[in-house]
Order: sequence, then C-alpha cells, then structure tokens
Amino acid sequence: MSGLAVRRLMRVDPERDEVARRAASQGSVRVDATFFRDLLWNMQNGVVAIDREGRLVVMNAVAYRILGLAFDTGDVGRPIETVLATHPDLARILVTAFEVPELPNRAELRIEPLGQVLGYTLSHVRDARSVVIGAALMFRDLTSVEQLEERERLRDRLAVLGEMAAAIAHEVKNPLAGIQVMAGVLRRELRAQPDAQAALTNIIQEAEAANSIVVKVLEFVRPVRLQPEPVPLAELLDAAIGSAERHAARGQVDVSLEIADGLVALQGDRQLLHQLFTNLVTNAYEALEGRGTIVVRVTHPILGFGAETRDPLSPRHVAVDVIDDGPGMSAETLDHIFSPFFTTKAKGSGLGLPLARKIVDAHGGRIEVTTPSSGGTRFRVLLPFTPDLHTRTDEA
Repeated sequence: MSGLAVRRLMRVDPERDEVARRAASQGSVRVDATFFRDLLWNMQNGVVAIDREGRLVVMNAVAYRILGLAFDTGDVGRPIETVLATHPDLARILVTAFEVPELPNRAELRIEPLGQVLGYTLSHVRDARSVVIGAALMFRDLTSVEQLEERERLRDRLAVLGEMAAAIAHEVKNPLAGIQVMAGVLRRELRAQPDAQAALTNIIQEAEAANSIVVKVLEFVRPVRLQPEPVPLAELLDAAIGSAERHAARGQVDVSLEIADGLVALQGDRQLLHQLFTNLVTNAYEALEGRGTIVVRVTHPILGFGAETRDPLSPRHVAVDVIDDGPGMSAETLDHIFSPFFTTKAKGSGLGLPLARKIVDAHGGRIEVTTPSSGGTRFRVLLPFTPDLHTRTDEA
C-alpha cells in the first residue's frame, strides 16, 4: 500500500484534521495539556470521564463539589465504581455508555442520599479514527430549579384550591352561625333536661370547631398584603416563643434562642412574621410532647440556603432555624408537609404550614424542612433583609 493510501486510510475525520492543520499553522498559539486541564477544572458544569476499562480519567472541581466528595489526586486511574461508591447510579450510567449506540443528550437523575436532581449529558470520547476510547458525563445540579418549579406548581394548585375553598367557606359559614344560634336558644329553653343540655352543648362546640376551620380556610386563601416596617428579629422571636407556649403545653421542653452578633432589624410585616414563627415553635412543642429541646438559631449573613440545596444566594439574607430533637418526620410526611389540609395531628386543620410558606413567599424568602441524620426536625426560613415589599398580593 502506498504512503498516500495509508494517509487516506488514517484520515477518517477530515474536519478534525482541518482543525489540527489550522491550529498548527498558528505559530503564535501554543496550547499544551495544562490549558486543557485548567479548562476542564474551571468549567461551571461537572465533568467526569472514564476510559474503556472503566477507570477515571478526569473529574473536575465542580463534579467533586456537587457530589459532595473530597478531592483526591489518587482518584485518577481508579475504577469509577470505587470513586463513585456513594453514587452507584451515576457510575452505572458511565460504565454502560459503551453498551449503547445512542446516548441521552438530556436526561435527569435523582441521586441519594443528598436528594439532588442532576441534569446530565452523556457522550462517547472518540479518537481521530472515530474509535470509542472513553465516555464523558457532563452534569449540573438542578435541585434549585426543581424546587422553583415545584413552588410554581404548588402556587397554581393553591390558586385553584383557594377559589374553591373561599366559595365553600362562605356558603358554610352562614349555616354554621344559624346552628350555633338555634342550639343556644334550645339550650336556654331546655334547662331542666340534663341530657338535652349535654347534647346541645356538644352541638355548639362542634359548630364552633367547624367555624374555626372555615375561618382558617378564609385566612389561608386571602391575598397576603404586607405592611413592611423594621422588625427587631430578636424581640420578634422571643415574643413568638412566648406565644407558642400559650398554644401548646411546654412541659419539660428546654428552649434556647441563639442569635448571631451584628444582626440588624429585618424589613417585613411584624404581625405575619410573628404568626410564622409562633406556628413553627408551636409545631416543635407538639412534636416533643412535653420533653426535649428546641433551638431557635439565627444566622447572618448566610451565603446559601443549606447544604441540601447548594444554592448560592446573596449574603444580605438571614436564616432562622427552628430545630427540635423529637421523632422527626417520615419521607412521605416531608413530601406533603406544605400541602393544604395535610396533617398528622388528630385535630389539626392542615393549614398552618401552608400558611407559613405563603407568608415566607410573600416576603421573597424560602422555607425548607429536613430531618437531620441525628434525628429531630429542622425548619429553616431564609429571609432577605430588604425584600421586594411592594405590598404583594399573592392570590395563592
């Protein structure tokens, strides 16, 4: 075979050869391996690449950070199943890349135990002769995007639910008032009949309980109209803890308030914020059932909304954690905790936490609940110091 034929055989990718020829002709441009290493290391997406034997070739800083792994120079050359031992699904995607001809251009994967959602692209790495020599995975953390989308879906559901609940509540409220009035009249007329008195008393109490639920529904569906003012957060939280004791038995529960130094007044609606934190502390009391510990902790400034989301935010935010060492919550409860009318309490309305979320949203903040590995429950409220408080009227 002639030399020309050999060159033609080797040149199966003319576009790549043209790029190489032009790069070689640019004498002033010198690109070495260090440039490509730095390029991969500083990309905003995570990059993991393996060779045909399933050994790690490259893994950049973003990939280590998103996956919660510590950087180790010795990872290169190790089997990918070893490097990603805590993320077997991700390792499996890379290894099986050599078994399928068509790879996903866009796909999502939820990884545990962090509960993150990754959006990824998987591709083959080919040499100049189009021979597959490896596989590369590029991904980014979509957890915050998923959370925003879920909030929007929840907002839409609440808008529809709010219209229906408001109509029903108005229709129910008047008959309930009539029942209470007539029962009261009968109770006065039948004073000499103890059995009738007891039955009518029960009717009045049940009607009052039903009316209380109606009032809560109307309060929940009513648009949030903020009346912003400077609010001393330490004073507000202290008052909220006191109010919670009037809503739930404290028993032998120890409560501590921890506030970072240098905290200034927060701009917000004093009444609504008081209602928000009273609700959260009350829930903690009820979860502990008279024995345990509650910590209300204020952190400022904060650069992110918890390690769970890894969502960098402005340092002009304050985080308020309400933490208890109670029994915690199941995964199913965590998934529905902010859904209207969902409750684990025998006499709960299921509107307290959805209303709390509505108040936080109106302030331009965020609320999150987690069950730490150590046990208990942590509610975290993130509020901006100077939110967009233009009297928001969130119909949801």
